[in-house]
Amino acid sequence: MSDVPQQTPPPKPPPPPAAAREEDEIVERRTLRDYYIILRERFWIAFPLALLVSLGVGYYQSRQTPMYMSTATMQFEKPDRIVTTEGVTNPAVQSEIDINTNIEILKSDRLRERVIHSLTPEEVKILQRPYLKDLPPGASPPSAAAAMPNVDVSAVRNSLLIRITTTDRDPEAAKIIADKYVDQFMQYLLENVGGKNEYAVDWLTSRAEQLRRESEAAALKLQNFMQAQGMVSLDDSTNLITARLQAVSNALTQNQLQLLQLQAQYSQIQQYIQSGQNLLEIQAIATHGEIPSLVSQLMSLKQQQQVLAERYLERYPKMIDIANQISVAQSQLDKAIKLAVDEIKSQLAKTIDAEKRLEAEKAIQEKAFLHLGDVRTEYESLKNQSDVKRKNYMDILDRLNQTQTTSNIDKIPLRPLDRAQIAGAPYTPNMGRIIKTCTGLGVLVFLGVAVGLSFIDDRIKSAWDVEHFIGANLLGIIPEIGQIKDEDKYQLVLNNKPNPGQESFLSVYSSVKIQSKLDFPKSILVTSTIPGEGKTLVSCNLAGAFARHGRNTLLIDCDLRRPMLHRHYKQANNNGLISWYENGADLESDLLGNPHLGIVKIGENLSLLCSGGRSKTPSELLESNTFAQLLERLKRRFDLIVVDSPPLGAVTDSLLIAERIDEVIYVCRFNRAYRKHIKLYIKALRSGKNEILGIVLNGLSPRRIEYYSNYRYYRSYKKYYGAQT
Repeated sequence: MSDVPQQTPPPKPPPPPAAAREEDEIVERRTLRDYYIILRERFWIAFPLALLVSLGVGYYQSRQTPMYMSTATMQFEKPDRIVTTEGVTNPAVQSEIDINTNIEILKSDRLRERVIHSLTPEEVKILQRPYLKDLPPGASPPSAAAAMPNVDVSAVRNSLLIRITTTDRDPEAAKIIADKYVDQFMQYLLENVGGKNEYAVDWLTSRAEQLRRESEAAALKLQNFMQAQGMVSLDDSTNLITARLQAVSNALTQNQLQLLQLQAQYSQIQQYIQSGQNLLEIQAIATHGEIPSLVSQLMSLKQQQQVLAERYLERYPKMIDIANQISVAQSQLDKAIKLAVDEIKSQLAKTIDAEKRLEAEKAIQEKAFLHLGDVRTEYESLKNQSDVKRKNYMDILDRLNQTQTTSNIDKIPLRPLDRAQIAGAPYTPNMGRIIKTCTGLGVLVFLGVAVGLSFIDDRIKSAWDVEHFIGANLLGIIPEIGQIKDEDKYQLVLNNKPNPGQESFLSVYSSVKIQSKLDFPKSILVTSTIPGEGKTLVSCNLAGAFARHGRNTLLIDCDLRRPMLHRHYKQANNNGLISWYENGADLESDLLGNPHLGIVKIGENLSLLCSGGRSKTPSELLESNTFAQLLERLKRRFDLIVVDSPPLGAVTDSLLIAERIDEVIYVCRFNRAYRKHIKLYIKALRSGKNEILGIVLNGLSPRRIEYYSNYRYYRSYKKYYGAQT
């Protein structure tokens, strides 16, 4: 062969299949069969979970507290006309709007409060009765407002009827509240429409008596409180304690100022004594008691001594007499100074004691003031309650007097139709509804878990993952051939043994020929994401398929870190790429006969180029121009070069090799590598000049092949060859 390289235009990478052809839009959408596969694959995860959730919800709902229902009915009607004159208001129901207005009044918080206040102590105990058994020891039962049953008010369609339905854990409580709502609503209409009949008078009389008792009880409580506190007038006590606290605070402030002054004087005296200075320089000493007169006397005697000293000697009687007087005066002055110092010290001690007493007195007055504040709060609260209850009593009494002295001929357009009845059995829990709810919930959980896990599980599994999510062609699906011996599985196609695996590799061969846009000679890189996905298996059998079809094929082991091809073909790995590169990388001699390169013929039209050892840093070889020239020269001698490379997810060697290769086949093992990683690595390969022929999906069982793809010929192939054998 000629060594002149053939100039072929560089291939353009094809667009992803999903974007290249308009008809592929149909493939990108999941079909019902895809969802059936999802449900079937995760059935034993989703079904137990759905069963557990539905049974748990059903058990919880069946354990709900039994609830009882009571219903009371009221009817609105047009009042009788007694006189022909028109009143100020027309209480008759004119339209559906009036009924809806009354329904909203029945639902209002105001009417609810009226019902609560109308309950007697015995009725309140009935409302609290269902909660007593659940109370912890020493706890108080809930209030009437908290124990109120649920109330629902609705209008009966196409009628003037209103239905009041109450539900509670106690059937008697449900009946009481339903009837109370009817009674209080009628009283509300009496008060607002103006009907003042005997029914209203009776209610006002009962209410007035109740408020009178409450007012008297509040007044008695206030009186007892004042007696217990010994108070006649709260304001006088407050003023007295405030005046005492102010006086003590002023005295304490003055005492603190005096204490600061005395402490400064005494500290100055101590400094003068320690330094030997004259204490008379301190104003407080110099002006104390007899000290000024003694100082003046001493100075006068000293002046006289100076005058006499000019005339007499020291032993002269007058000199002796004046010296004695000076000594006596000096002694008296020293005693006066000492007395002044002691007096200042005594005043300092008294001032400190006075400060302690004043602070204690101030604390007592403050405590009394705070106590008075607490008493004032309780007193004012009791007084306000008494005043409010007194005013309420007077207001209702005035209303009663007005009602008794007036009359109204209007009739309230309402009458109770049916009183509530005590329910004989609870209406909840409803087992029929619980079964329906649990069944629907179980179906939703089953579907949600199965579909949700399919989106969470990002591993590649199906043709849809390849063609839609990754956007590549599916070249073929290789079934699981673990039952075949290792020395046979890598030469299935080359040995031409009938096997479903052989047919799958021939299918990949056909897809490669269809997808390839380049003429021979050319090179194909086979890689994967992670180790163990079967890229070496695909490389060997794909090379064998081309060799069987008459193409002179070279299989190169470019996994220089973990070479494996020499083992599968039982060849020594002494010569190969690494040994050739380390021995000068000779390109001029015959490459097929180069002993360092060591190309061996392993079958008809099939040769093998081993790695020639192992290398931890093969990038120097793979990035060199020598390696690129080697591939170009080998393409002159072979129709096809199949390169088995390391996984892209483990090392970057495959990207370096891909720069020298024409086409790439990506091998993915079922349920092994993640789709996002595959998509990322294929994107990296497409960024170069390479043409991505597609993906080979490896390691599927026949059952999974039927589920996850449309390649149904495997089952037919098995039946066909099974019949032959």
